[in-house]
Amino acid sequence: MIEIKNLDFGYKKTPVFHNISMTFEKGSIYGLLGENGVGKTTLLKIISGLQRPQMGSCMVDGRVSFEREPQFLENLVFLPDAVQLPDYASPMQYINELAPFYPNYAYGTFLHLMQEMEVDPERKFKEMSYGQQKKSLIACALSLGTDYVLLDEPTNGLDIPSKADFRTLLSKRVSEGTTIIISTHQVKDVENLIDPIIILTQDDVLLNADIDTITRKLSFDYDLSPNPQALYSEQLPGGCLNVCVNHDGRETQVNIEGLFNAVLRNRETIKRLFENN
Repeated sequence: MIEIKNLDFGYKKTPVFHNISMTFEKGSIYGLLGENGVGKTTLLKIISGLQRPQMGSCMVDGRVSFEREPQFLENLVFLPDAVQLPDYASPMQYINELAPFYPNYAYGTFLHLMQEMEVDPERKFKEMSYGQQKKSLIACALSLGTDYVLLDEPTNGLDIPSKADFRTLLSKRVSEGTTIIISTHQVKDVENLIDPIIILTQDDVLLNADIDTITRKLSFDYDLSPNPQALYSEQLPGGCLNVCVNHDGRETQVNIEGLFNAVLRNRETIKRLFENN
């Protein structure tokens, strides 16, 4: 389990987090959502031990993340949005250099994932498109056998079929008890995949709830016109999406973009609504 308690962090005079606390349980795919610049990547770096909290703590399975002990490092992989790849290398060579540091790495899983992603593991990175490179790195990360997989904007550069493949692969991984945290601002790319959902803003956590709790507290309705009582309304082809407080306990399907916009526009209302889930 990842435990973040009373965390403060900032860059020089720019605060990023102030007194935030949250936990990430095993066996879930967490969606870490927020506008650009709110600290999503910073939080992943803190969890992976690349940044040190100024106050508070970040623990992974009882270990201080910033100490980066070998037992910690072999059980967590962080895939940034941008990775400097060696032109001379192929994905096969790349994973062979990583494998000795990860005792649960599975060669067969790597080959299977590369096949699923339709990328040749022997082809050099310099001969690949950006999307093919990204798919190769995702296959590498998922084959290392870690309990924790941190992915920063993993769908950047992927075409529509590849995004569907990505969602399918991650759905299979979560059944194995892996904790996956996806940081993204492209919320539709992870729709029907992430649960729970965390929405960050500058120095605050606006929402941290699972899908069941969200549908219990909010309704997502499609009508001909905006609802004046809605927290957020959006005109769509054929109707209007209204995100409202769920007063009558109806079950509706979460619209991730609608949820995201409703939370950003009603910060205090949302925080009060989701207090003590």
